[in-house]
Amino acid sequence: MLNQRIRALKKRKGNLKKGFTLVEMLIVLLVVSVLILLFVPNLAQQRGTIDEKGNAAIVKVVETQIELFRLENNREPNPNELVMEKYVSAEQYQIYQNRPPSNE
Repeated sequence: MLNQRIRALKKRKGNLKKGFTLVEMLIVLLVVSVLILLFVPNLAQQRGTIDEKGNAAIVKVVETQIELFRLENNREPNPNELVMEKYVSAEQYQIYQNRPPSNE
C-alpha cells in the first residue's frame, strides 16, 4: 500500500506542467511598474529640455539671418521680407516671435 502511494505521488509529480506561478508573475509586474514610474517622469522632463534648447537654437539662427539681411541691404528687415527672401522659414520666425524676453 505504501509503495502504491509513492508511485501515485511520483506519477502525479511527473504530470505537473512547468510554468510561472501567479506570485512570480505579480512580482514581475511589480518590478516593471516601478521601472515605468521611475523613467516616465524623467522622459517628460527631458522632452521639455530638448524643446527649450531647440527653440533657443532657432532664435539664434533667426537673429543671425536678421544680421545678414542688415549687412546685405543696409536696413532693418520686416518679417515678410525675411520669409519671402528665404532667410528664415515662417515656422522659424514664429518661434522667434514667441520667445521669452531676454534678460539682457
